[in-house]
Parts: sequence; structure tokens; C-alpha cells
Amino acid sequence: MIRYTLVCDGSHAFESWFPSSESYDDQAARGLVACPVCGSARVAKGMMAPAIARTDRAVARSPAADVPEVAPVPAPAPTPVFSEPEQRVRALMRAVREHVTSTADDVGTAFPEEARRMHYGESPTRPIYGEASLEEARALVEEGIEVAPLPPAPDDRH
Repeated sequence: MIRYTLVCDGSHAFESWFPSSESYDDQAARGLVACPVCGSARVAKGMMAPAIARTDRAVARSPAADVPEVAPVPAPAPTPVFSEPEQRVRALMRAVREHVTSTADDVGTAFPEEARRMHYGESPTRPIYGEASLEEARALVEEGIEVAPLPPAPDDRH
């Protein structure tokens, strides 16, 4: 078995074991060797200290003498919980929610009734938001009343 220190194109260093150097070459050529941090298949062998057994030592050796020295591997850089596109979507959802809640009236659980009153001219038309069950929202849509769900606050759903 051969242990290689590998580095991906994102500068993440990691170790992996292979039955032989040919096995590593074959797997790397087929894109089967990937970085465990970022998933990149663009991987190259990193610098390694060779492990050479010494024969000139006395018979009584400490167990630590059998452990080869390996250059320390830097800790992987922290990865964000959400990717850049996910962060943009979350920011957009937050902005939509903030706009609606700051410019519309919160009518709470009276939303279906108030939406109907406005639709049929019994109440002045204005922007509102509130709560409705799925069945109530479907009934409003079937009556021709336009409704849309308010995006949840992304930070409230952890």
C-alpha cells in the first residue's frame, strides 16, 4: 500500500491510500480521485517525505521510531453552509418578505375573509398579508382572487 498526500486545484490537502502507484495513476486518469472537501477531481500528488526503513539501529527501539515523519497537512479552509447561488436566493427571499411586511397590512387569520371583501368591493383595496390554510388559499384562487404565499424568513427555518 502507498499513502499519497494529495492536493486539489482548490488547494485542499488530503491523504489517500492506493494499492500501487499504477493504481493511483489509473484512478486519477479516470477522474475517480476527488477532493473530500470540495469534490474536485483535479488532484495532484503533494510533497511527501519518504518513509525509509533504517537497518543501522540497535535492536531495542522505541515504537515511535517506526513512525515516519510526514509534513503536517494544513487544515482545510472552512466551507460555507450555503453556496453562493443559495445565499443569493436567501437574500432575495429575505428582501421580498421585508418589503411585503413593511408595506402591507397584516390581517392575520382574517386573510381569506378580507381578501374576499376587497375582491368583491366590500372593503377598500390595499396590500395585505396574513394566514390561510392550503384549503382556504385554493378556494380563493378558485374564486378568481389572486393570492401568493409569502416566502418564509430564511433564518426562521433552521
